[in-house]
Amino acid sequence: MDLDQFELQSSYSYGTNNLENDLNELNFNDLSNFNDLSLQQSQPLPQQLDDDDLVLDDLKGDLPEHACSYCGIHNPACVVKCQTCLKWFCNARGSTSGSHIVNHLVRSKHKQVVLHQESPLGETQPECYNCGSKNVFILGFIPAKSDTVVVLLCRQPCAAMTGTRDIVWDTSQWSPLIQDRSFLTWLVKVPSESEQLRARQISYHQINRLEDLWKENKSATLQDLDRPGVDEEPQPILLRYEDAYQYQNIFGPLVKIEADYDKRLKESQSQPDLVVRWDIGLNQKRVAWFAMPKLESGEVKLAVGDELRLSYRGDRQWSGIGHVVKIPNNVSDEIALELRRQDAVPIDMTHGFEADFVWKSTSYDRMQLAMKTFAVDEQSVSGYIYHKLLGHELEPQVVRTQMPKKFSAPFLPELNHSQMYAVKSVLQKPLSLIQGPPGTGKTVTSASIVYHLSKMNPGQVLVCAPSNVAVDQLCEKIHLTGLKTVRLTAKSRETVESPITFLTLHEQVTNSTHHIELQKLILLKNEQGELSSSDERKFKTLTRACEKEILNAADVICCTCVGAGDPRLSKLKFRTVLVDEATQAAEPECTIPLIMGCKQAVLVGDHQQLGPVIMNKKAARAGLTQSLFERLVMLGNRPIRLQVQYRMHPCLSEFPSNMFYEGTLQNGVTAPERLRKNVDFPWPIPDTPMFFYQNLGQEEISSSGTSFLNRTEASNCEKIVTKFFKAGVVPAQIGIVTPYEGQRSYIVNYMQFNGALKKELYNQVEVASVDAFQGREKDYIILSCVRSNEHQGIGFLSDPRRLNVAMTRAKFGSVILGNPKILSKHPLWHHLLTHFKEKKTLVEGPLNNLQESMIRFNKPRQPLNKATLDPFSRRFEINAREALGAGIPATGARTPTTGFGELGDVSTYDMNSISAYKQDGFEGGGVGVGGGIGGLPPTFGRMMKQNGGGYANYASSVLSQDLGSDLGSVAPSTISSSVAYSQSDRLRDASNSMAVGGYKDELADDMQSSYSGATSQAFTEF
Repeated sequence: MDLDQFELQSSYSYGTNNLENDLNELNFNDLSNFNDLSLQQSQPLPQQLDDDDLVLDDLKGDLPEHACSYCGIHNPACVVKCQTCLKWFCNARGSTSGSHIVNHLVRSKHKQVVLHQESPLGETQPECYNCGSKNVFILGFIPAKSDTVVVLLCRQPCAAMTGTRDIVWDTSQWSPLIQDRSFLTWLVKVPSESEQLRARQISYHQINRLEDLWKENKSATLQDLDRPGVDEEPQPILLRYEDAYQYQNIFGPLVKIEADYDKRLKESQSQPDLVVRWDIGLNQKRVAWFAMPKLESGEVKLAVGDELRLSYRGDRQWSGIGHVVKIPNNVSDEIALELRRQDAVPIDMTHGFEADFVWKSTSYDRMQLAMKTFAVDEQSVSGYIYHKLLGHELEPQVVRTQMPKKFSAPFLPELNHSQMYAVKSVLQKPLSLIQGPPGTGKTVTSASIVYHLSKMNPGQVLVCAPSNVAVDQLCEKIHLTGLKTVRLTAKSRETVESPITFLTLHEQVTNSTHHIELQKLILLKNEQGELSSSDERKFKTLTRACEKEILNAADVICCTCVGAGDPRLSKLKFRTVLVDEATQAAEPECTIPLIMGCKQAVLVGDHQQLGPVIMNKKAARAGLTQSLFERLVMLGNRPIRLQVQYRMHPCLSEFPSNMFYEGTLQNGVTAPERLRKNVDFPWPIPDTPMFFYQNLGQEEISSSGTSFLNRTEASNCEKIVTKFFKAGVVPAQIGIVTPYEGQRSYIVNYMQFNGALKKELYNQVEVASVDAFQGREKDYIILSCVRSNEHQGIGFLSDPRRLNVAMTRAKFGSVILGNPKILSKHPLWHHLLTHFKEKKTLVEGPLNNLQESMIRFNKPRQPLNKATLDPFSRRFEINAREALGAGIPATGARTPTTGFGELGDVSTYDMNSISAYKQDGFEGGGVGVGGGIGGLPPTFGRMMKQNGGGYANYASSVLSQDLGSDLGSVAPSTISSSVAYSQSDRLRDASNSMAVGGYKDELADDMQSSYSGATSQAFTEF
């Protein structure tokens, strides 16, 4: 069937008498007779010009209104108008990987277009015949029985439904209107080569800048890009900082850029035309339940605790603010919003509501305050930690302390050799880094460290992590040791249930038996929902007093990094601080808990797994995506690596160990322990529970326009899940992981509509992003790679850290679905595919008859090396070398002073002296204060430029060499075999709690990225 011969008429009025152009009318809005709504074979337009005759006018002169806003091409057959911004774009690619119109739609998040009135198909707006959807990213065509008729339907749900209307069409032939990032040529023609040669040449970078400029000035042009300050980049982060003032002057603007971006993003998102149902919560507060379609498309990101403004636009206008207490899941797509106030709530109304985000600056304000405190308050951290955080070279310090006889903590599993080495090392150092590869018992090790720090040192221990889930998991383990533990949460999250609710501050206040009057007021408030103004004042006063008493009596206080800035902790000082998942926190976020009087700090994480999520591209390019943990590693601080993994079947851990951890991971479980003989699943090699399942289906852009999906892989995911069910695996033991939100959403819907078994079973299968699964595990993991194209690459699927996380979630078995021909072009994936091929587990065919695939791999475009595995480190190595002697100019004395020993000298660390190093080592100017660097240790003197005039921002000794392998600091193994003794799964494993970590969802080549996930902020507030 030749689709170039098809015609798509306008869904607006085109006139039944308009026959002089030999065009047949097609009115999509009249559904009375489907046979009249087909796409009839078109006749040549009498006035239609040949493409080569349409020579562009002089681009310096006036162009018609319908000229492409990028390149100026204005052939009516080749351009379409964006219905949102009313700008025109062509279907040419130019120097970009996608056509200009698709580039614009993706970057602007616009979704509707209309063809030019002089195009072969007339002034037509494509829309779904069945439901009327005009989102071009979900529209496709299906041929009917007639060879000359096609119908437009949306991908879901209409194309997924069979037997619709009174005509039979083959839904299996559904194909999207946008393929390979351009519109199909029978719908919008591609400009000829001569047209494109005469067009304005615009680069990919210019398109990005122009789209960003349009967000602030809709009438901006390419000429505006040359104005000063339009594309000014912020100052990038450094490896080393002269002082805390320079530190603040660099990180402060980056945090502000991120905050401003987050604010614009939140305030631009609203959802009109909501249908609300009303309920009353257990605390007698009104709860509004409603669905937000934008959530399903990925346009809006939402987390429990977020604030929304719900408004009624009817005769009785009303507006109220509440916080989200429930977000959609596989079972329900509704949001629950608990309102603050009860007065005048229009509970008799259900239609005509609108929801808007209420942006809160709390997270960013606390980061800025922490950096300011770091600069001006000498009591904020000890002198040693102050200089280590700034990257200054210091003599090694040892904390003189009495070592415990036993390093394992009460009621926690016995520690293995590397865990004991980590605990012992941490107790003797003022600053420690612990690297915990997947499944190595990082949480148990951290809890053991906290136990010993609490017992050996006076004062309280502050335990933080970037996400609430990580804090809850560690808090639970610490509580098992018998320490008095308090979990501090945001007030907006006090209604969120968790396994450690009984440890939360608000719950301990509620259950306090020492404050009778407060208990009476709590009971009264629960019964009535509100208190009188006088009782409310008394309630707040008594609550604050009770909270203070509980916090002061605690051994350990647990909260998120941002939560450490809570005013309720402002009067407390914490000598010892442990930050878990430190590699997932942006550096300013990690600073918050460290400036509360810290003298001994422990950072726990894994820089080989995913890092912080930063939404603003400028801030990300400047280095805000780098964690403090990473920077300290790059400065030569070697982390202590845990070496025994207790999660994965040995065959599952082999590739990650060799590729990401230099083969140092030992297995704490044996193959028989991780092989379920009662599960009858068709593994190609019975004693090797893994395989790569060859899928050659093409990727498609998802409904949001900013993500991808792959229908072939989604279909096979359902088949594999069904096979697991029939083999005796329960739904809670299965996880489906994918890098893209579009695929995640499509798989959930596909299994609901097409699952061979009961819907309830598929509802219980968790489908999440790779990012959301970090730190978690399932018995069986299915990974859908999604990317499959000829020209676009594989996007952030090439991130080695994302692959590491994806491959290390499974305990008993793993299935990867992808296109080997495309993936093998990337060196890392080429090695992975070779690994599966050597194991004879690269397969194709039906599940009940899997055969070894004989597909030939493509040659990687570049060899696999350290730079490929860690491009971030390579970038910083180069930047550090280029910046030798650069940075903030400094004048004044550079004479070394006493007070610093040569590297290698070990001195006793004085836990009671906070500012000694600040006073002895660095007297003189800070950035913005004037003066020079002042006294420097001898090692600094060796690094300074001989001719003066620059801050010593230099590459560390680690970076100045070939990066090679970063083994970290590891304990000598006492285990002769490859199997170490196992820990209790019950105590060690997290209990299937949902992750709230965010994740990025982006098109390849950075075509578009948007923060997405179960949390709406890059920084978790509590």
